[in-house]
Amino acid sequence: MKIEMKNISKAFGANKVLEGVDFAVESGEVHALMGENGAGKSTLMNILTGLYGDDGGEILVDGQPTSYSGPLDAEQHGISFIHQEMNNFLEMSVVDNMFLNKEIKNKFGMINEDKMRKQAREYLSKLGTNIDVDKPIGTLSVGRQQLIEIAKSIMTDAKIIIMDEPTAALTENEIEQLFGVVNELKKQGVGFIYISHRMEEIFKIADKVTVMRDGISVNEYMTKDVDMKQLVRDMVGREIGDFYPDRDPHFGKTILSVKNLTEKGVFEDVSFDVHEGEILAFSGLMGAGRTEIMRAIFGIDHYNSGEIYLDGKKVKIKDPESAIKHRIGFLTENRKDEGLILADSLRDNIALPSINGFVKHGLIDDKSVDDFANLLMKRLTVKAMNEQVTAGSLSGGNQQKVVLAKWVGSGSRILILDEPTRGVDVGAKREIYDLMNELTDRNVAIIMISSDLPEVLGMSDKIAVVYEGKISGIVDTKGATQESVMTLATGGADNARAN
Repeated sequence: MKIEMKNISKAFGANKVLEGVDFAVESGEVHALMGENGAGKSTLMNILTGLYGDDGGEILVDGQPTSYSGPLDAEQHGISFIHQEMNNFLEMSVVDNMFLNKEIKNKFGMINEDKMRKQAREYLSKLGTNIDVDKPIGTLSVGRQQLIEIAKSIMTDAKIIIMDEPTAALTENEIEQLFGVVNELKKQGVGFIYISHRMEEIFKIADKVTVMRDGISVNEYMTKDVDMKQLVRDMVGREIGDFYPDRDPHFGKTILSVKNLTEKGVFEDVSFDVHEGEILAFSGLMGAGRTEIMRAIFGIDHYNSGEIYLDGKKVKIKDPESAIKHRIGFLTENRKDEGLILADSLRDNIALPSINGFVKHGLIDDKSVDDFANLLMKRLTVKAMNEQVTAGSLSGGNQQKVVLAKWVGSGSRILILDEPTRGVDVGAKREIYDLMNELTDRNVAIIMISSDLPEVLGMSDKIAVVYEGKISGIVDTKGATQESVMTLATGGADNARAN
């Protein structure tokens, strides 16, 4: 199968999203699609799969003009779209999610559960995983749910598979498994459109790369003929300089102390300190307990024992409202479900933690809220028509900026950032890193959970490594390497370890 998209244009009202985009992919190749958030990548793919109609241009499949009535029609004709944000029924089992609306029935019209289970296990085994197909899918990690999405796509016998940030929630081992599957499917004639902000992945897996910027296709390259600097220049329209900004931290007093925090079966005996102006990274393999520790500190989950001190005083944080009153902010890993109210405006999302500060004589001062939201949107370069559009209408990276704006605007003294740049383009990453430096210059303490080891080493002052629910070591970033951090993350000893 060969797909050609020629001179595609699309506008939403007065907002021109695509202006004459060209893109092509064929069976047996991996063609990466890169660009900043808001460049139009997802819109282009939604036009290909029939979710949106185009305003101009044409789509050719094997040389014939083609259009699909919707994603199901596209899937039935061999084009599968694996979205970054999964849409599973969390209470249903893995096998029921995989065969939803595709149930296998026997000759009497009854669902053949045994055959469905067998096929589900076979497809998952191709990804090198032995997930229990009878478990509710909501009990699995985000990474394992992503592997199930990939297995579902393989089930459709797709000729072209669109993958939008497929590795964002995967461990290194899972990424290697995925790339092995992609290479094997390539040999069988399957083509891939691979959307990712992870530069190193593009050079590992892609044969070609097309760069989009501001709704146009800037350049197409054979991956072997281009370097990272050129791709970044094409994406942002300028030289970006060093990827990670220099840090010149000046630590103040200890602002947060956690002593022997324990949640039975989840994490145990967790102790660490964070100072004003410090970035403390939490590293470790997926499932090690990093996020769970932070959820307990923020009052989302309850812990069994241990103590939390703010400015040297013992506090009991029972719920997120209490955490916010103590000026703690939490940018969660799952921005759609926990970080934003997608149906509400950007204005209301940004102002939510700070709304009490805008009440005068029992009424909300709408003008002040508008000014507040606009100021933060401008500061974080949120790409949106205005502050009244819904959060759900934005690209993933811009949604992440809105969540950041919410907590920056709340005046948090301690900011917990869980995977702050996941699914965010290279230009927006640098903006987030610069903002983190600005915040620490203002004595904000930042705890950053990240699965990206270069990011951990590039942006933190100290690294707390979590292994099976325990902190296996806290190391100074200056003396750390990817190898030493990974040694601690996998349960090995390290000479640099210090608590």
